[in-house]
Amino acid sequence: MGHRPLGAIVLAAGLGTRMNSALPKVLHQLGGRPLIAYPLSALRRIGVDPIVVVVGHAAVRVRAACEPYAVRFADQTEQKGTGHATRAARAALGDFSGDLLLVYGDLPFLRAETFERLVAAHRAAGAAVSLLTESVADPSGFGRIRRDAEGNVIGIVEDRDCSEAQRAICEINVGLYCVRAEFLFGALDRLQPANVQRELYLTDIIGIAHRDGLRIGAAPATPGEGRQVSSRADLAARERELREAISGRWLAAGVTLEDPATTYIGPEVDIGRDTVIGPNVLLRGATRIGADCRLDGSALITDATIGDRVHVKFGVVISEAVLADDVQVGPFAQLRPGTRLGPRVHVGDFVETKNAVLAAGVKAMHLAYLGDAEIGEDTNIGAGTITCNFDGFRKHRTVIGKRVQVGTDSQLIAPVTVGDDAYVATGTTVRKDVPPGALVFNTKPQQERAGWVAARRAREAGSGGGETAADTPTVKARSRQRAKPARAKKAMPRRRK
Repeated sequence: MGHRPLGAIVLAAGLGTRMNSALPKVLHQLGGRPLIAYPLSALRRIGVDPIVVVVGHAAVRVRAACEPYAVRFADQTEQKGTGHATRAARAALGDFSGDLLLVYGDLPFLRAETFERLVAAHRAAGAAVSLLTESVADPSGFGRIRRDAEGNVIGIVEDRDCSEAQRAICEINVGLYCVRAEFLFGALDRLQPANVQRELYLTDIIGIAHRDGLRIGAAPATPGEGRQVSSRADLAARERELREAISGRWLAAGVTLEDPATTYIGPEVDIGRDTVIGPNVLLRGATRIGADCRLDGSALITDATIGDRVHVKFGVVISEAVLADDVQVGPFAQLRPGTRLGPRVHVGDFVETKNAVLAAGVKAMHLAYLGDAEIGEDTNIGAGTITCNFDGFRKHRTVIGKRVQVGTDSQLIAPVTVGDDAYVATGTTVRKDVPPGALVFNTKPQQERAGWVAARRAREAGSGGGETAADTPTVKARSRQRAKPARAKKAMPRRRK
């Protein structure tokens, strides 16, 4: 980008009244990320520094969303227009001297290459200010570009302030500028609220530059880059456009999407060739999927790393987990944050893992909870096994060695360690460490009552229905005692007087 410093101001202080939401517009999600993330990531990609984000409505939440991009913040305490918001960034920039990119936070389709192209055009022209424009079929709602007879940009008229003739102009202001810092803040100080909304418009700096005889640069946007988000309908349209564009790119890259209309792939997701993705799959965040994988359908995968030849079966949820090559998961399994599955691990239906490391070849095929656990190679976890990791105050870890057989319906009370080649018998509660190669079990005597079934059936047949509380042996015995007739008292002879 040349030797002249390049910074940026991102305007994110507005609420976005057309969204009809208590949430600021820039925090609404598009492709699994807040709108503000798109311009910030593009700016960071080309090395812009510093970046100042101007916040206002719900400033704490907007700041939190921007923190991953290492930005500075400026507060617009009163909403007096885009020019006033830009002016608020002055203190956060300190003694910055160079060029500044100014961009609205609701423009998700601006590419990093477009930022670079505008800066290059701005510097090549020696302009005081340059802007990105786009010609559209329907310019309603956008500021119109005013040009002189020679085709030079001389100003911008906002939609609400347009005359009838100006409304017919189809070249619009996208909302991205490159400005010399020394010109910008002087121009901002000269802004006047001479418009319908009585606000300070950032767009008026173009007219100020023209009146001062300064050069004004312009660069055309790639068609569609200027599509902003002003309403829920806009957001839904942008979501559809983004999804179609991303799906098209992966189809061209050798990924099979069985139903692109119901496949949601985030902009940061990476997928290997020959992977097949079924319907109703959502891939979000910085998810990485290897080659030749199979995702059957109805899966939600967020910020996960998945190796090659992995089979994710129907109804699986994976979040912040790492899966090595040749793993099988599901159906209906949940891998929570901190899960690490080694090569050839099988995690079956209704198994949940959290902060668990399963080494190569481990199998947990049915109905298990493995939380805060470390499990060695080729161990088999039986159905109904639970690592009891929480004592009501702290989490504790369970360590299971290699080649261990854990029987069904077992509970391991952490902290506890089971040595290599040990055998946990079915229905065992493990409270103490188990040495390698040992069998651990709990004695539970088996009892029988001969003939109980026949007696029960006879009682039910005699009563004409199921046994009630009054039919139990104890209650019946008490009832018989109450029903005994009182013994007649022996008559005593009368004493003669």
